Amino acid sequence: MNVEVILYSVIIGVIGGGCIAAGAARMFHAPEIQAMGAFRTLGEFNACNGDPVAHFSFGLGFFFSAAASALGAGALSGDVFHRIVPNWAAASLLVKNRNVEETIQNPRKMMMAGSVIGALIVTFLNTMATIIPEKLSLIANNVLTPATGWMLNPVMPAIFWLAAIDAGRYTGMWGTILGGISALVSGNAVPGIVLGILIGKSAEENDYKSGIVKVLIAIVVVMFIAIAYFRGFFAKLGL
Repeated sequence: MNVEVILYSVIIGVIGGGCIAAGAARMFHAPEIQAMGAFRTLGEFNACNGDPVAHFSFGLGFFFSAAASALGAGALSGDVFHRIVPNWAAASLLVKNRNVEETIQNPRKMMMAGSVIGALIVTFLNTMATIIPEKLSLIANNVLTPATGWMLNPVMPAIFWLAAIDAGRYTGMWGTILGGISALVSGNAVPGIVLGILIGKSAEENDYKSGIVKVLIAIVVVMFIAIAYFRGFFAKLGL
């Protein structure tokens, strides 16, 4: 039975990991080349700023969550292919070459790295879920879930905030402001910091008089107001 699980896991990991990693790389070439990745993956890639440690750390945080899901529920979470595989594939390529155009923006190299990383991760998680007894599975879930919370809540926002500051004055300012607002409104600073990086980089390249920057700022403002309203943030303030 374990041999069958390993065989299927390798096949799924190779195909899924290769496709997702290649799709993430192709997004850097849109709209000239049609892409098939997730927008959040592109934003997270840009936030890591070509640093292999940042990519690995980001994927590691979600790996704990995926492990808890595999052990406790016997299922792989969506973060395995959306976040862990592409970021670890990027980290593996960037260790030897920091040129993002030749590594994470290269669909062929990302596909090869993603296939290997995907096969290893999926096989490991599925095999671990099948061999661990049910009682140990419950214990592991109770231990890994709080650990994941500690990794994602205090650690990841700090990594993204440092990346925003390192990327320049505009990105640092917008990342700090929107990260703080996002933390107040939704309890998670990472989305705000990622949006701040996008706005800061756009402003740096096109200036604030650019229509693109104005539209992007307007969308972010409306989005945060909507999130705050539906989450009851204004009601808590007595407004």
